[in-house]
Amino acid sequence: MLLGACGGVRRAETPVVPPAVVTSNVARGDYAGSAACEPCHADVVAKWKKTPMHNMTRVAESAAIDAPFDGTVFSFKLDRVTLETHKGVKYMRLETAEKGLARYRVTRVIGGRHREDFAGVLMQGEEVADPEEKILPVSFMRATRELRYKGYSVMEKERPGLRAAGEWRKRCIFCHNTEPYLDVMLGALGGEQPYQGVVVDALLPEKKRATYQVLDFEKLRDALHAETKLLDANDAVTVARASSVVTAVERATKSIRVRFSAEHLLEVGIGCESCHGGAREHVNNPRTKPSYLPRAPYLSVAPPAGTDVRAQSITRACARCHQVLFSAYPFTWEGGLRAITPGGSNINSGEARDFLLGGCATKMTCTACHDPHAPASKPRDDDGVCTSCHAEKKGAAHTHHESVTCVGCHMPKKNMGLAGKLNRYHRIGSPNDRVRVEEDRPLECALCHERKTAKELVESMEQWWGKTFDRGALQELYGDLHGSPLLATLSRGKPHEQAVAIAIAGETKLRPAVPFLVPQATHKIPLLRYWALDALTAILGPMDVDLHRDTAEIDKKVRARVSSKGFILP
Repeated sequence: MLLGACGGVRRAETPVVPPAVVTSNVARGDYAGSAACEPCHADVVAKWKKTPMHNMTRVAESAAIDAPFDGTVFSFKLDRVTLETHKGVKYMRLETAEKGLARYRVTRVIGGRHREDFAGVLMQGEEVADPEEKILPVSFMRATRELRYKGYSVMEKERPGLRAAGEWRKRCIFCHNTEPYLDVMLGALGGEQPYQGVVVDALLPEKKRATYQVLDFEKLRDALHAETKLLDANDAVTVARASSVVTAVERATKSIRVRFSAEHLLEVGIGCESCHGGAREHVNNPRTKPSYLPRAPYLSVAPPAGTDVRAQSITRACARCHQVLFSAYPFTWEGGLRAITPGGSNINSGEARDFLLGGCATKMTCTACHDPHAPASKPRDDDGVCTSCHAEKKGAAHTHHESVTCVGCHMPKKNMGLAGKLNRYHRIGSPNDRVRVEEDRPLECALCHERKTAKELVESMEQWWGKTFDRGALQELYGDLHGSPLLATLSRGKPHEQAVAIAIAGETKLRPAVPFLVPQATHKIPLLRYWALDALTAILGPMDVDLHRDTAEIDKKVRARVSSKGFILP
C-alpha cells in the first residue's frame, strides 16, 4: 500500500481543446504560407493562382510578360526607351536628355489584368550598379497593346521627360504582396501611419471607424522587437527600450519604412493569408478557424458599433489594399478634400473604402458581388443582391424607369478605371443625395440622360422624390441651368469630374461636346488626355495623335484633325 501511494493517484488526462478561432494572425510567426492551404483547399487555390490579384507582383525571370521586349522603341518628347531581351533577360534602355544613357534589368512585373508595370535595377555592363529596384517609366496597356508613360497613370501634372522614379520597396511592396499585417496596422495602434499600406479607418468618418486597443504593451513590444530584429539589430534594440506604445510603434514604423524589402516578404504577390489572416494555428489544427479580424494576445480590434462583425471584417480585409486615394490629387467626390474631409475616391483601387462609406456595409460584404477566387471574375450586378434586403424598392414605382438595375442609379459608373473606362462608384448612395447633387458634377442622372438640361433633370428629381435642391449651388456648378450639365462639366469641372463627362461624351458620340474635348487633349493632368483622345476617336474616327509629344504639337494636330471634320474652333 505504501509503495502504491508513492506513485500518487493517477488522473485521466484532460484533452486539449483547440480554440475555436485563431488567437493570433498578424505577426510573422502566425503565417503558414499559401502552399499550406493547398492540401485541403486544392480547387480554391487552383482558381486563385490564376487571378490577377494573386499575380499582382511577379518575378520577371519566370513571369509570362505581354509587353514587347523585342527591340520596340517608345518615345516621349526628347527621350526614348528601348525594350529588349538578351539571353532570355529583359531590359529597358533609357536615352534621356537629362541623364543620357541608362540600362535597367527588369526584375519585377506589377499588375497584368489591364496593364503591366515594371521595376528594375540599374546595370553597368553586365553587373548591377545599384541594387535598389526602381519603378521603370513605361507601362504596357493590354487592351490597346500600346506602351504608355508610367508617370501618366495617376492624377499628376505633366512631366518634362522620362526617368526611373521611386523605389519599388517604398511605393508598391505592401499592397501588391503578402507581408505580416502587424507591419501595416501600426498606425492604428499609436503614432504615425506607416508608409504605403495603412489601416483604412484614418480615411473614414469617425463614426465608421473600428476601435484598435492595445491590451498588453510588453507583448506588443516583444512582437515589434521580433519583427524589427529581422530588419535591423540596432533598430530592434531601440524598440526593446521603448517605454510606451506610441514610442514603440513609432520606432518600429521608422524601421519598417527604411528597411523592409523583398527579402522580408512572406510571399511575392497576394497570398491566401493577405485576406484570411495568418493561419498557422488553423493549419496545425483545422478545427481552429481563421479570422478576417486582426487578432493577437496584445490587441483588440472591434468594428463600429451597430455593424455585423463578420461583414465588416471581410470588407476591411479588402480595404487593406482597395482604399487608395491615388497620388496627391486633392479632390474627392461629395466635394471633399483628400487631406481634410475625404469623400469617395474618383479612381480605381478605392472601392472597399468607398463601400465602407455607404450604409450597406453595416451588413453586406464585398463578396456579395465579387468572387475573389475567380480569375477575372465579372461582378454580380443584378437586382437580387439589393432586393434581398430592400424588396419594397423593386419596380418602376421606385425607379421611375422601366429597365434599370439598382446599381445603375445607386452605384453609377463614374470612377476612372485602369482600362480607360468608367467603373462603378462603390459608395452606395442615391443620385438624389443632396451632397451629390449640389457638390458634384455632372448630375448623376446625366450619365444616362446626356442630352437633358440641368434644369430638366433637377426638376424631375424634385418631382419624383419630393426634394428641393439649392438653385444657387447648382448655378455655381453649371452656370446656365438651361444648358447641358455634361458640357458645363467639361468647361467648368474639376479634373475628375471632367473625366466622367469626357467618357460619357465618347460613349454616346455626343458631337456638341467636340469643341469642349479639344482643350482636354492637352489637359494639365495628362491622364485625362488619353480619355479625351479616346472620346474624340469614338466621335470622329482615328485621330493620329501621339500624346507623348510636346504639348504644343499635340494641340496643333488635334485642332487640325477636328477642323478637318467641319468644326470651327476658337
